[in-house]
Amino acid sequence: MPGAGKTTCGRALAEGLGWPFLDLDEVISTEAGCSVAHLFQTEGEAAFRVREAAALRRVGVAAPLVLATGGGTPCFHGSLDWLLQHGKVVWLDTPPEIIAERLPISQIAARPLLLEAHGGNLQATREALAILLKQTLSARLPFYARAPWRSPPDEPVRSLQTRLFASGE
Repeated sequence: MPGAGKTTCGRALAEGLGWPFLDLDEVISTEAGCSVAHLFQTEGEAAFRVREAAALRRVGVAAPLVLATGGGTPCFHGSLDWLLQHGKVVWLDTPPEIIAERLPISQIAARPLLLEAHGGNLQATREALAILLKQTLSARLPFYARAPWRSPPDEPVRSLQTRLFASGE
């Protein structure tokens, strides 16, 4: 989900493990020479998702590494299956109401699917944002629920790290 804390948690987890961290959206943006929002506007979501799946398969084979994907990444082009085969997949299960409170309305412009849903209106209310996030979660839930690990928003990163590697994998 947008604003769930993937990048923040991912950076902290990578630091705790002493591993490199990559944000897939940042990789895509760097390769394209423009923002993800610009790619959505100029190429459309379908073309972006193809680009995203290709980038995932290029960078996701580096090991060890902590990779934060976009919230929609696991929902397209078999990317969830690919992720499950190549690493540990965690769903940051942050309720839409918490995301709506966390995410400054001004940041909606940087999140193409949120901006598009409000017709470009940056004055959208937090309630409208929460409704949109609930709809997004509903559509993505079948994918997110397949993640072997689920982390609530209040779980310390150290606890998540311990759970992920408790079996010595």
